Order: sequence, then C-alpha cells, then structure tokens
Amino acid sequence: MAAIGTVISSNIAFANKIPDNYLPRLLDEGDALKGKSTEMIVQGDKPWNVESPVHLLDDKITPVEKMFIRNNGLVPEKIDTNTWTLTIDGESVNESKTYTLADLKKRFKHYTYQLVLECGGNGRSGFQPQASGNQWGQGAVHCASWTGVRLKDVLAEVGVKGDAVYIGYHSKDLHLSKDPKKESISRGVPIAKAMEDETLLAWELNGKQLPEFHGYPLRLVIGGWPASVSGKWLSGISVRNKVHDGAKMDGHSYKMPKNPVAPGEDVPQTDQYFKIIESMPVKSLITYPKSGAMIAPETELALRGHAWAGDLAVKKIEVSIDYGATWKECKLEAPANRLAWQHWNTKMKFPAKGYYEVWVRATDAKGNAQPMVTPAWNPGGYLNNSCERIAVKVG
Repeated sequence: MAAIGTVISSNIAFANKIPDNYLPRLLDEGDALKGKSTEMIVQGDKPWNVESPVHLLDDKITPVEKMFIRNNGLVPEKIDTNTWTLTIDGESVNESKTYTLADLKKRFKHYTYQLVLECGGNGRSGFQPQASGNQWGQGAVHCASWTGVRLKDVLAEVGVKGDAVYIGYHSKDLHLSKDPKKESISRGVPIAKAMEDETLLAWELNGKQLPEFHGYPLRLVIGGWPASVSGKWLSGISVRNKVHDGAKMDGHSYKMPKNPVAPGEDVPQTDQYFKIIESMPVKSLITYPKSGAMIAPETELALRGHAWAGDLAVKKIEVSIDYGATWKECKLEAPANRLAWQHWNTKMKFPAKGYYEVWVRATDAKGNAQPMVTPAWNPGGYLNNSCERIAVKVG
C-alpha cells in the first residue's frame, strides 16, 4: 500500500479495508473519458463503453473526442511499437508471416478512407422487452478518416489459398478475467469482405496516431458491417477455410434470428436458428438542431444530419413533421468514398404554434427504407434502424 501511495502521490484512505488482491481503480485501466466531450454517456467502465449524444455527431468527419467507444476487454497493459507485430496465419495461407509496424508502413501503399463504424447494438434501448447488453441510444456510430494499408495487399504478399472462406482477427486486449489464454473478442468476415479496397490495417485516425482506446497502435477497420468486426490492438489475422470460430462468434452474439420471433422468446442459440449479421441496415440521424429546439413562429428551421446503408449507398432522405403522414425530400450529398456516410440538409416551416416532431427516413439503393417504428424484436437487441426523431416547439 505504501508503494501504491507513492505512485499516486497521496495517502490511500481506509487502506486497511482494501480487499486482498484488489487493485485501486487509478492503477487499473486508464480513463477513456480523458479528452472526450463532457456530454458523452458512459454505458459501462469495465470495459469502457461510451456513447455520443446524437447532436454531438454533427461534424462531417467525427472528431475523436466525440467518437463512441465499444470495448470487450481491457486495453493492453504494455504497448511497445518497436516490438509490436502482426502475424498472418491460418489454414488457408501459403505460409505464416509476421510483420512489424515498420514493415507495414514501408512495404505497402498507404490509403485513407472515411468509414462508418456502428455498433450492431446501436439503438438497443428501443426494444421492448429489454434485450441484454449495453442499452445504447442512437449514438454508437461514427464516421472518421482512417489511414493504413489495405488488408488485401498484405494477404496478396502472404498468399491465400483457393479454399479461403473467412478471416478472423486476434488482438492483445485483456480478457476481463485477466486470463492471458482467453480472448475477449475474436471476430471476422468472409474473405470477399476482407479483400475489399476499403478494408484497412490502420494506424492513423483523422490524420493522427490512433488513440489508446481506439486500438493503438494498429487496428482492423471494416466499414459497413458491425463495428465488432473491426478489431482493435490488432496482433493477428487468421485466414480460415471455414467460418471463424473465435470469441463472440458463438451463441447469438452479433447474430439475428433467421425467422421472426415473439418479443421475449427464448430462442436456442444455434446456427439452426441464427445467422451472422453482415451489412448493416439503412439508417439516418438528425444532428442539428438538438432535440427540444424552440423556435419563433414563421421561422424556417434548418435541419441536417447523416445517412448510411451498410455496403450500399443511400439514394433518398425525407423528413416529416406530421408523424409520417407526408414526407419532404431533402438534399443528399454523395459519400466521400464508398462506405462513408452521406450528409443531408433541408429547411422546414411549421404551419402553426405548438409541439412538433421531426422524423427522418432514409432509403437505400435497393429501395429499402427505414421503418417508422422499432423493427422486430430479437434476443440481442440488434439492428434497430427505426426513424430518428427530434422534438421542436414553435412559439
């Protein structure tokens, strides 16, 4: 206790009451809120899960201080970029190969893409009965600028066999049990998704070094699919001749029922009943103004936000002030690149004084539109893409 007191430069109150083998919080995992907006919402702090209020997502490129955090394990205790390596292995590579960070940066061309990362459980709080997991609102999403090398280029140098089906990632985050033999999360994607141009091994975020809680010094970034496939603190990629079977690839983790289920129904957690979530559904946000806006009569209200649709583009954005009875189409910008979100804006007048709700609805390139109400319940509380809405008072 005396040594710990020296480290934190303070006496430890009630030190004689501390349980055996307990590590004071200050010496445990760092503070994920450091440098973040003071408005961020903490869903949990061990591991850290932090949400952004929707109005903070107004920037076209999400700044680090406003980015949500979804961690499954604890940040690695010791990170040395000089000794950090990435190993490519698995049943479907010609020969395992290990790269240092310097190797990756020197031997492969660098690319920068804006990519949407959204938690598969974003919007979970909207399901009733409550599904298990963090009760996210709609702020577990961001679109930042990522720089690194394409995974496809690295895999081309290693050599991938014709029987490759999937890739799975391995990371150095610590399991909550602190058992070094257990992985907190080890997910992946089909080989075709891994080979897309936009799938990156990234070391920069918005032009700067990756922050600690976003995967420093190296992470996988795969846009358009659940953010859980974008492994942080990346140390390995396994090229598999079968669907990857790592941690959080089992049960109903990041999976949807193959057929509709009744709210609250207990569904057997087997592949017979569940399918892995792949491309995320079409979705949109109103990021300005903040819900609860008060405006004067006869005022024209400027509205704006973002829309995205997993692997697809968004083709139309509409807003409604009469609970979906009528809709007004908005101006929609093209994405900065494939898998980036698209910005929209419009102006709206209100016919009289009173309380209004402004709803927004996006439609993707295949004609799929957001539902006006929460979609069918599922045990994991995934893929809630119902229309976002804000409250406005006129008068």
